[in-house]
Amino acid sequence: MTRSSDNPKSLPPFATMRAFEAVGRLCGVRRAAQALKLDHAVVSRHVRTLEEWAGVRLIHRVDGKTVLTEEGARYHARISTALAELNDASNELLLRNDESSLSICCVPGFAFEWLIPRLGAFQAANPNVKLELHATDEGPDFSRYEANVDIRYVPGDQPATRTSVSGVRSFEISRPPVFAVASPECAARLSYVSTPASLLDAPLLHEENESQWHLWFSEHGVATNDLALSGPRLWHAHMTLQAARRGQGVALANPFLLGDDLNAGRLVRLPADYDREVTLGSYVFLARADQWQTPAVVRFRLWLKDAAIISHLGRATLALRATREPTAIAV
Repeated sequence: MTRSSDNPKSLPPFATMRAFEAVGRLCGVRRAAQALKLDHAVVSRHVRTLEEWAGVRLIHRVDGKTVLTEEGARYHARISTALAELNDASNELLLRNDESSLSICCVPGFAFEWLIPRLGAFQAANPNVKLELHATDEGPDFSRYEANVDIRYVPGDQPATRTSVSGVRSFEISRPPVFAVASPECAARLSYVSTPASLLDAPLLHEENESQWHLWFSEHGVATNDLALSGPRLWHAHMTLQAARRGQGVALANPFLLGDDLNAGRLVRLPADYDREVTLGSYVFLARADQWQTPAVVRFRLWLKDAAIISHLGRATLALRATREPTAIAV
């Protein structure tokens, strides 16, 4: 039996559908051309070819803007879904069968301050692994094979060794202490700071909101009662630390974010003589269960555990298992 899709005239050229989908999604030929890395004249020609094949107008200009016609909108909705499915299927095929490929998503602070400076060592030890790193606030959709591995900071007190996401395995990399830091110059201006409570009057640096500071104060027995805290929101941990290094205020940090800042004297702890440590969450490694034992994921997982241990050797608060996993790669 011959299917309609076997007829070469039943489908337009793929390039024309891809161009039209981008034009409709991005509301313009030039934007579509930039996204597809094509000349805008090529994209326009593809759309005209598709219109000629269909025998109907699919786009038109209204007040200088590219707008889909009624027929165009209906067709766009259907091919968008089909092209997205093709993209997902292709990503799945590549990630399933390319065991030398390693796509990592990672929370930005950990990526910028700790992971990137050490990736060269991993690549040197694993030259055949094709590595791709995405520093992102949003974790990947493992069901769509958007990445092999994800590293997140999970707030809370309970060990993050499990995940509620079906088909995903995880382990806790570390539950590091969190403390307040500032540049020596800023600390000198804040000489009155002798207890956590006295930091309430200091210029505080926040990530996306004030919640982490509220939690930190609470862990130190300081009731803030949702008090509005001073200071700018800088959204990412590595940005608050950069602002702290430049003397703009006090940031919260942990050893994975600080590197050698304390030893080098770029930052100091506040209060200076206060040695109580609290934890607010943990770094967690996640991967699809069916990719947990693929060679690239195994190598990266074992390397990550060793690197974290070496990075904070001797710290009693480092929450890593003392025993190594078997080094044999089971596929």
